[in-house]
Amino acid sequence: MKRLHIALIALALAAPLAAQDQKPAAASAPAPAPVAPAAPAAPPVSVDEAYRKEFAFLSAQKRELAAQLEKQKAAAAQQQAALNNEIAALEARVLSLDTESQNLAEQTTVAEESAIANEETSSLLEATFAQAASSMEALGDTTLGSDAFNALPDGEKTTQMFALAAAKLAALSTVRKEPGKFFLADGTEVEGQLVRIGNIAVYGISDRGTGALAPAGGGALKLWRDPADDIAQALANNQTPPVIKTYLFESAANAVSEPKKQTFFTWMEKGGPIGYITIGLGFLAGLFAILRAIFLFQAGSAVNPLIEAVSPLVRQRRLNDAIETCKRFKGSAARVVTAALRNVDREREHLEDIISEAILHESTRLNRFGAMILMIAGVAPLLGLLGTVTGMIQTFDVITEFGTSDPKLLAGGIAVALVTTEQGLLVAIPCLLLGNLLSGWADRIKDDMEKGALKVINLYQDQRDFGSKAA
Repeated sequence: MKRLHIALIALALAAPLAAQDQKPAAASAPAPAPVAPAAPAAPPVSVDEAYRKEFAFLSAQKRELAAQLEKQKAAAAQQQAALNNEIAALEARVLSLDTESQNLAEQTTVAEESAIANEETSSLLEATFAQAASSMEALGDTTLGSDAFNALPDGEKTTQMFALAAAKLAALSTVRKEPGKFFLADGTEVEGQLVRIGNIAVYGISDRGTGALAPAGGGALKLWRDPADDIAQALANNQTPPVIKTYLFESAANAVSEPKKQTFFTWMEKGGPIGYITIGLGFLAGLFAILRAIFLFQAGSAVNPLIEAVSPLVRQRRLNDAIETCKRFKGSAARVVTAALRNVDREREHLEDIISEAILHESTRLNRFGAMILMIAGVAPLLGLLGTVTGMIQTFDVITEFGTSDPKLLAGGIAVALVTTEQGLLVAIPCLLLGNLLSGWADRIKDDMEKGALKVINLYQDQRDFGSKAA
């Protein structure tokens, strides 16, 4: 289209220029000389015809270019489709390789876990075989520790191990007799017959001693303290006694010491010096409680008989005889009533003050040993706490020096810690209970003395007032 426009513009400009060139030349030229006749002129060029030719040419070129463009587009589209297909195939290949990689990674993980599990299983089997060999060797069978057994595969080892264990279990689950040696109570070793009940109990029979046996250490056995002669003889004769007295044990490798008999003195020894002090205070508090109970019993038992003896004399206004009668009674009540009778003619308020003073004076005797009992009741738990702290300090000292491998080394400090607390509570609880009961008893006696004295005074004043009215 651009070439068509350029051609049309060129033709339009060329036509006027050609006409101008022809006119001046004709005007200025001299009269033409006679010449020979010229050749015929060329036919004029038509712009429309040129335009149509150029347009036809350009249209044909346009169609050719459009056809080439369509071919290029079709080729490009075909190439694009081929590339898209290739990309899709590559993407599918990548996804396939990614999935395969994940599967391989999972298989690798499973294989690693399986290898670890197999290694753990192998270690567990080795430990099991070693433990089984040790247990069977302790029972007298060394098959599991032989080289022939160690050369077997794990499966055959396991099968043989369970077979030997089942056979040994069947053999140990019966009562069997065999010759053997054991120690008597005095440490003498004797030979005799051993009657084994499974692998948990043994009886020894000999001319010098018979009975149940207990581990003595290193696989040896010793005669247990509890008598079981008849049971051992019955089992040796294939008889079943109704009651079996024996000592059950798991292993004969460690010696068993006979427990000490627990007595009051062994219990005291566990508490140490603090325990002795606590128990000593307990006995002292018990003595004080007994003495105070005796004093209170004497004081309380004299109140009612005294009032009954004095009341008739007071009604008769025989004060001197009443005072002499009070002197025949001993105790706090007699002294309080005597003080009241000697001052019976005084004013009421002053007389009550005299009675209160007499009762306060007697309170010292009635409260005797009461404070000591309550003080011991308060001190005993503190002594127990002191023993607890002392025992724990001993325990930690032993742990620091020897560690915690042997529990027997720790038992001493723990015993002091616990027994002293027990001793403190055993002393404090009865002392607190008795102290409060005795204090309450003393308060009641004081009330009875006050009531008795006031009763005597009221009787005297009533008789005096009645006599005054009668006169």
